[in-house]
Amino acid sequence: MSKLNIVLFGPPGAGKGTQSEFLIRKYGLIHLSTGDLLRAEIKAESPLGLQAKEQMDAGQLVPDEVVIGMIRNKMEANLEAKGFIFDGFPRTRAQAIALDEMLAEKSEPITVMLALEVPEAELVKRLLNRGATSGRSDDQDETVIRNRIREYEQKTAPLKEYYSAQGKFKALDGVGSVEEITTRLMEAVG
Repeated sequence: MSKLNIVLFGPPGAGKGTQSEFLIRKYGLIHLSTGDLLRAEIKAESPLGLQAKEQMDAGQLVPDEVVIGMIRNKMEANLEAKGFIFDGFPRTRAQAIALDEMLAEKSEPITVMLALEVPEAELVKRLLNRGATSGRSDDQDETVIRNRIREYEQKTAPLKEYYSAQGKFKALDGVGSVEEITTRLMEAVG
């Protein structure tokens, strides 16, 4: 049986964290969050982690090959997994191509890209609410929130085109109850 590999997309506040938990439990998937991977590799002081830390300390983005290496390590450490949810990666067309090339070596391509779509006004409302309850400073300033949403839209537009060309892109309404959105995601996975 082929693995279920999902790229989960959505702007800040779309509910990716909440929904990825349901998908992980339902399908027995491993969550691949690039932020979590980077922190774990840096903490472990692995060669990739040290390389990433050096780049981050210099204020630079971690190179794609380093992130892909971390993803490869995590996948190889979980060979028995039924599949993976990619969260926060890929963020660019170059990263999507690199991910596809790595997965092609394993004959485990991306199954589907699920994009939670939520109107900007709703995202701002959700994030300001989250900022008030969680204390996250990046969720307390409406100008910062709107800039994050615009940056997401600019960077991910090419990825929608990339996965659409492969017939793997599915846009889903990210507004409604948690259960309604979960049902939409499960129907899209099939």
